[in-house]
Amino acid sequence: MDFIPELTWRGMFHDAMPGTAEHLATHAPVTGYIGFDPTAASLHIGNLATIMLLVHLQRAGHRPVALVGGATGMIGDPSGKSAERNLLDEATLRRNQEGIRAQLEKFLDFSEGPTGALVVNNYDWFKDFGFLQFLREVGKHLTVNYMMAKDSVKRRIDSSEDEFGDGISYTEFSYQLLQGYDFYHLYKTLNCTLQMGASDQWGNITTGTELIRRLTQEVKTSARESAATPSQIILPGRKSKAYALTGQLITKADGTKYGKSETGTVWLDPALTSPYQFYQFFYNADDADAPRLIRVFTLLTEPEILALEAEHAQAPHLRTLQKALARDVTTRVHSAEATEAAIAASEVLFGRGGRAALQALDEATLLDVCAAGVPHIRVLRTTFEAATAVSLLSEATLQKIFPSKGEARKMIQAGGVSINREKLASTDSPAAEMLLLTGKYLVVQKGKKNYFLIEVV
Repeated sequence: MDFIPELTWRGMFHDAMPGTAEHLATHAPVTGYIGFDPTAASLHIGNLATIMLLVHLQRAGHRPVALVGGATGMIGDPSGKSAERNLLDEATLRRNQEGIRAQLEKFLDFSEGPTGALVVNNYDWFKDFGFLQFLREVGKHLTVNYMMAKDSVKRRIDSSEDEFGDGISYTEFSYQLLQGYDFYHLYKTLNCTLQMGASDQWGNITTGTELIRRLTQEVKTSARESAATPSQIILPGRKSKAYALTGQLITKADGTKYGKSETGTVWLDPALTSPYQFYQFFYNADDADAPRLIRVFTLLTEPEILALEAEHAQAPHLRTLQKALARDVTTRVHSAEATEAAIAASEVLFGRGGRAALQALDEATLLDVCAAGVPHIRVLRTTFEAATAVSLLSEATLQKIFPSKGEARKMIQAGGVSINREKLASTDSPAAEMLLLTGKYLVVQKGKKNYFLIEVV
């Protein structure tokens, strides 16, 4: 697989320094890295787009490195930000790093070998790097003019002129120096010649390539002046050249940022976003967005995707493209078992799932299924045990299902009410005889499309 052409047909390629394609073609394997910010214990689907850059790099026969920013995470990257972030303590950052590493291991092959993935933490080389030493060895190589010319810095400086703008602190201003030194350190220690990231990282990445050029040039000059042997000169055969490549930011068809649902960020951690919610997020993608998303987030080939698109076009209501997208991504982020459970759960109310499928759901998944658009009504257990079917669906539920016993009775007799996916046959059957899901829930269907969740407390 050829790396840049693969990214290009998938719509993932944004820009690269001149010579990057030739470097990848003539050096095998090339070591390339992406940095991940450990400000949360989990990555989210916005990060997943950059993870896929590393996945494709490895598939093309190169070596991916994931840098977890234990040091830079203490400061904060100004790129794409409008305000200073809250700083985290070291213990919190360490916990977050462990969670991120575990997630990265689901996507990358960490086996031994020249293309085996690595995870590194920049805190390991910054923790003993003194401030004065950093200024002498790194800071003097880049001018303030060069650093202020970066778009991420200019936007934050310009914001200070607004009524509510806070500008940018020296802490965040220095971020690009730290990220630049990360690239230099990996260049020295791992022969890493490529840094990648989203398109908003271009300024920080090119700072790294410039710092490598200047630092290695100084080392070579010093080596010549001291008559050093070639082995003392850092990587003399590569002409101090490092490269930058950025991927497209993932946006919706209307240009807005992609990655959040109505309830917030879509995380890769199942404790933060359940597999059912995760599956539903992709399943509910707009037809205008699905073709791009399936190229970015899956490893399906171009012929496979074109075939799915053709099938989808014949019957868009079947959501063929969204189903393939949701199944593929959920399986890789969670598991095949979690995906099948999510698919089964999604059919319980609105698909072919019957009473047995509903009873098979655990409480968390049942609540997930009923979370969107299903009214949740709580009834005291004493009230429930004393009620009949008619009174439960009217008075006991405060007329939220039926406004009166008469209307409830009429629809039950017409066969228009189901409890836990089974038609309710008798108007006067005791509520206490109804089987409660997980010991406390009833799913009520009124007509074809109206659902209610009764919780007995």
